[in-house]
Amino acid sequence: MSERLAPGLHIVATPIGNLADLSPRAADTLRNADRILVEDTRVTAKLLQHIGAKVPMGRYDDHSTDRDRDEIVALLGEQAIALVSDAGTPLISDPGYKLVRAARAAGRAVHTIPGPSAAVAALTLAGLPTDRFLFAGFPPPKSAARRAFFEELAGIRATLAFFEGGSRLAASLADMAAVFGPREAVVCRELTKLYETIVRGPLPELAADPQFEAPKGELVILVGPGQAAEATAGDIDTALADALTRLRPAEAAAEVAKALGLPRRDVYQRAMALRAGR
Repeated sequence: MSERLAPGLHIVATPIGNLADLSPRAADTLRNADRILVEDTRVTAKLLQHIGAKVPMGRYDDHSTDRDRDEIVALLGEQAIALVSDAGTPLISDPGYKLVRAARAAGRAVHTIPGPSAAVAALTLAGLPTDRFLFAGFPPPKSAARRAFFEELAGIRATLAFFEGGSRLAASLADMAAVFGPREAVVCRELTKLYETIVRGPLPELAADPQFEAPKGELVILVGPGQAAEATAGDIDTALADALTRLRPAEAAAEVAKALGLPRRDVYQRAMALRAGR
């Protein structure tokens, strides 16, 4: 029989698809918690049924308020409360960090029970460089904001990892192709599940692939790093001088940043300095 869990917040990673991936320690924690905080009670109920756990559940998600967090933190001195997401490791693209921060500020114990993560699982399958990677979460839903978001990441010399919903996958791939160019990319769907699919290719080819129009299931997109930038300050100034004869500063900066693989914000600041004669 398991010992009673120590009071505090227990961060529990859950399977991203295959229930067999739940670790024995995670299962034991969920069975013995006083309460489990979840995103969707219907999803977590299936997991609890799988391990034979009968523990009260409460909601904790993007709609949780400061008052909700205060009430949870007040209980952590005497209760063992587990925090889970619908799938994978809590705090990855969810508001759990606010609860962890509040718990630590109040002097409550915080424990982690590590396990599955969709972004890391995708990296292990993709065959893209893993020595440096950046998890960038969900791109913005609107195309203009999405392209600006990608442009901010264009100069980062690391594999980029994104989550995306099926209904926006094709549009996101198209915007990625427009911003990142023909970089190698990988779309991972339904990882660890029966219909796991891994598709690799240059971004323009993936963007044109009809199977990505509106696929069902959970999705991770990985984009390989760009080539190392060789542009000198003189190269940047020369390119900007030409672009500024044809375009407004913001447009000129966007054109040069894309061509040279540099952060648009830095190029824009240089464009403004050139216009000011500095």
